[in-house]
Amino acid sequence: MKQVVYDGSFAGLLTAIFEVYEYKLKDVTLCREGDFSPALFEKHHVVYTNEQKAKRVMAKLNSKMSTAALSQFYRCFLAELSEMDNCLLRYAKYTVSSKNSVENNYRNPDVLLVQQISRKVYREKHRMEAFVRFKLTGDGLYYSVIQPDYNVLPLILKHFRERYADQRWLIYDVRRKYGIHYDGSSLEEVSIDFGSSSQASIVEERSSVLDEKEELCQQLWQQYFSSVNIPERKNMKLHIRHMPKRYWRYLTEKMA
Repeated sequence: MKQVVYDGSFAGLLTAIFEVYEYKLKDVTLCREGDFSPALFEKHHVVYTNEQKAKRVMAKLNSKMSTAALSQFYRCFLAELSEMDNCLLRYAKYTVSSKNSVENNYRNPDVLLVQQISRKVYREKHRMEAFVRFKLTGDGLYYSVIQPDYNVLPLILKHFRERYADQRWLIYDVRRKYGIHYDGSSLEEVSIDFGSSSQASIVEERSSVLDEKEELCQQLWQQYFSSVNIPERKNMKLHIRHMPKRYWRYLTEKMA
């Protein structure tokens, strides 16, 4: 079994798929650079991301897949699951080799897995759009910390750019150590070096940088949340199902 090592980007994945065909590689397994551990006498192929190769693969998939299927393909890549890259390679090869559309052939295990995982990522995207809570800093920047199960930050940018088009904001994923900053006109990916300190604790607890009215706004939001609750109709199981506890640490209404 030959390992095909790529840089972990989506363009890198598409380049890897291209080179599997280009070099007629057989019995391969895809591997991201961060997960690659070379073994003695084990063969491997290193992929250098090539935008032209990536575009050719995307064009081919676009000719064989619907827009919905392409979105599912991309969401599965963002799931960052250990076996997902190889599933996507098999799915792409199955799609290219078939005369007819295969995206609804759930008898194929890879097609079925893509459908299942893409739904989970899509559900996480919607939760992030609902659960992001911004805090205002003294210099007018709204920032929010998230820690989603999947890498959904690229999927929620359109929502927040349209909703907060006239504001400066930063959404930072502490699990993946990168964020997206919007300056009022353009988006930029950012990475923050926190040294040996906990990223979550530094980003969350630096109250000294908050706007002087931010604490009052948080208190008002907590009071509003408390006032609309009806104790007699409390259903904690249903509440947790719609708002899992893993999100609570970042929700203003749960910090009261």
